Parts: sequence; structure tokens; C-alpha cells
Amino acid sequence: MLKEWVKEEIPSVEEITERLEKARAALAVRQTAIKEKGLPVLVVMDGWGAAGKGSVLGRVIKGMDPRFFKCETLSKPTEDETRRPFLYRYFVRIPKQGQFSFFDGSWMGEVTANYLQGRVSAEKYREHLTSIKRFERQLNDNGYLVVKFFFHIDEKVQRHRLEELEKSKVTKWRVSEADKWQNKHYKTCLDVYDEYLETTNQFVAPWYFIDASSKKWSELQMTEILVASIDTALTNMEAKQKPPMLQNVFPMKSIPKLSEIALDKAVSEEEYKKELDQLQRKLCKLHNELYLKKIPVIIAYEGWDAAGKGGNIKRVAAALDPRGYEVHPIASPEPAEKARHYLWRFWNRLPKDGHIAIFDRTWYGRVMVERLEGFCSENDWQRAYNEINEFEKELADWNAVVIKFWVQIDKDTQLARFTERQNTPEKQWKITEEDWRNREKWDLYEEAVDEMLQKTNTRYAPWYVLESNDKKYARIKALKIITSAIEKKLDEKKKD
Repeated sequence: MLKEWVKEEIPSVEEITERLEKARAALAVRQTAIKEKGLPVLVVMDGWGAAGKGSVLGRVIKGMDPRFFKCETLSKPTEDETRRPFLYRYFVRIPKQGQFSFFDGSWMGEVTANYLQGRVSAEKYREHLTSIKRFERQLNDNGYLVVKFFFHIDEKVQRHRLEELEKSKVTKWRVSEADKWQNKHYKTCLDVYDEYLETTNQFVAPWYFIDASSKKWSELQMTEILVASIDTALTNMEAKQKPPMLQNVFPMKSIPKLSEIALDKAVSEEEYKKELDQLQRKLCKLHNELYLKKIPVIIAYEGWDAAGKGGNIKRVAAALDPRGYEVHPIASPEPAEKARHYLWRFWNRLPKDGHIAIFDRTWYGRVMVERLEGFCSENDWQRAYNEINEFEKELADWNAVVIKFWVQIDKDTQLARFTERQNTPEKQWKITEEDWRNREKWDLYEEAVDEMLQKTNTRYAPWYVLESNDKKYARIKALKIITSAIEKKLDEKKKD
């Protein structure tokens, strides 16, 4: 793709100057338009070292309102970022609605450098390419405009620029060892870049090549493309085009409907105390091993109101080192969260490797409460099944243990617990009018949950139903599942 690219003939200096003046003014107008329409714009700038990305970016943003854009320089991941999933540092930086984010460097630079330097296998590299394509498609499907630029210069021009930069003490720091290596292995890099660009050139996020032979010419190309891309995106917003539904490609496990699950399971008080103590001791020991092996764990709780999620989480957390876990109670999204991709707030809460994150309510709100209360469109929640499976696949590929619990009770048990809460002063804070309203929609919620379980019960992130008419039974079952899943992952780690 890059090898076959034919450069446009460079216009005269006069024409570049004239067009550039118009393009700058047009971009300033478009910035106001995207703010008014709530269009988030992610601009990715990649390419050869010394191609001038930074200086061109400085020129492009000069006439823009600095309150509504952010520039991110993405070179090597920080130590903290290396302990997170591959896409973490990119996902947490996506812009809010109505704003720009400019990425100087991106996931392309990271994955191709790792592959070229032999830090990842060919298999892992392909895996990352798949993740990148999904990430870019998800952003587009959720209302983002993604514009990707590759700044291109030939081998001789790059070598000359690097030499010139190194001559001055003021600019010498800008030449990295990676830049020198890239120029020395230019043809090898070109082959890898060409394949990468071809593979990730999607209709929803195409690549645009910039002839980086001069700063003004580069700025003109980039600005005009940005303006045209924004115009197209705003037109599509007006037309309210809906993203297509994608077929599930992930392996699923069968799971019964909620109505088919018996809820008569129980444990005696004596058995409960004995097993609870044993399992908590076991989990405490396993937590230490997780930390040493740098294995992350994500435990997700969903279930009926008053099903006993809080008590269940409390017994799990009691076994853990407080320095190595965090519980995230998930409520309605805050304004900054609402203004981004709905998974953004969960990416932000992922643990470091060796740590545990426990979610009290999760990303599955998209296909339950948001679906039933009309907080998103039908296209949004229908599409979310696949997006969630992709999200959890990223976690599994990160080598995380992903455990998902649905805490199940029957309607009569919920009523009894609601009534007890309402009649007990110290428990009244636990019951709200919203709980009673949700109860009236029990059948609709059950239908939604059944569909959720069927469509997201993947082999790499399966659901476990906790029969919680007897809360103590559910607590013991949860601890058994958690310890078993961690032991299995530790055994796999030993075999690697």
C-alpha cells in the first residue's frame, strides 16, 4: 500500500500559501461545529522518524481553541502502562464529545517496533493487529471520527534530517536510537509498515499518507484532509446512520435460562463457617501467588436488587491483601464518562497485573438498565454484545482471569428482602423507589438477562450463576469458583 502510493505533485509556494490560509480558517470553523454537535475527533499521527510530525502538529493546532483539544505524545509505555492491557493507554486517552485528541505516535508505532525488534512473536503481532482493527471500528461505531495520518519520507531524506538534527546541541536530543535503527533498517521497516497499513486500512478508519517533504506542504495536506473528514462525519451524524450489526466470532458455552435454575440450594451455619474460613485462607495464599506471577484478576458482579452482591463481595475482599485489590461500585455514569465511549470508564478501572479488581455492577448495564430504561438506542445495545465480547477478549489475551457472576434469587425472596429493608431503620438506605420500579419490570429484566447470558457466555470469560436465596450458599460457591479459576491460571503459567 505504501510502496504503491503515488505522491501528488507539490503545488507552487503561492498556491500552498493561499490554500493553507483557507484550510486554517475552515478548520477553526469546524472545531466550533464539532463542539456544537458533540462529535469526538481522534487524530492519529504516525510515520518515519524525523518526518516532522511534531512541528506540523504545532502548525495545525495554532489557530484552534486550546480549550477543546489535547495533544498526546505516545512513545514508549510507562512502567505503569506496561502492567495494563495493550490498548489501555490509548483507550483512556480518547477524547470527549465535541473535542479533539491529537496522538503524536500511536499503537502502530508500538506494535511495529516490538515486532521489528523481536520483542513479540509473529502470532502476538497478528493478535495485536486484530485488536487494533476492533478498537478503531468500535470508536467509529460509537460516534467517533478517527483520522489516521502516515508521514512519509524516503531513506535518504530521513538520513539527512537525522544528521542535521544531531549537528546541533539544541536538536540532538530529538534523535533517538530507535530513529537511527529505523533508518539503518529502512527497507525492512518499509515492508512491515506497508503490510501494517494495508491490514489496518479500514473504511471506518482509513489511512492518509502525507508527503512530508516540507512543513507547509505537510500542514496543508493534513488540514485539508481533516476538514473534509469532519464534513463527512457531520453529514453522517445528520443522516443518523446506524453502524451495522456484526456476527459473533467468539466461542460460546451453553447456559440455562434463569427460570431453569433451581434455587433450593443451602448450607448449614456450621458448614458455612468451616468452608468460609478454609476458602478465605486459600484465597489469601493465592493472592500472594498472583502478585508474584503478575496475573490480573477481574471479578464482575451482576444480579437482582437485594440478591446479596454486597455481602458476597465483602467475603471475597476479606480474604485479600488490601494493597492488592480494589472494589468498584458502579452507578450512573458521571458527565465526563457519559461524554465518551461507554466502556471508557471500565478501561480506566482495570487493575495492574498481579492485582484484583472487583466490580459491583459492570459494563453489562448497557444491555440491561440502559436497554430497558431507554438510555441508549436499540442499535447501541444490540451492538454491545459483540463489543463486550471484544473487550473481555482483550482482558483474556492480557492473561487476566475474568470471572462473571450473576447473583440469582426469585421474586418472592426479593420482596421479602425489600420489605425487611423498608421496615428496618438501619437498612432503609439500601432500598429506593428505583428498586421498586425495577421490580415492576422483573419479566422484562429477566428476558434481557437471559439474552445477555446467552450472547456473552464465552469460553474465555464465562458466566457463573450464584443461587442466592441462601446468601451463605452463594458466598461459598463464589469463593470456590474464584479459587478454582485462579489455581487453573497459575497452573497454566507454570507450563509456559
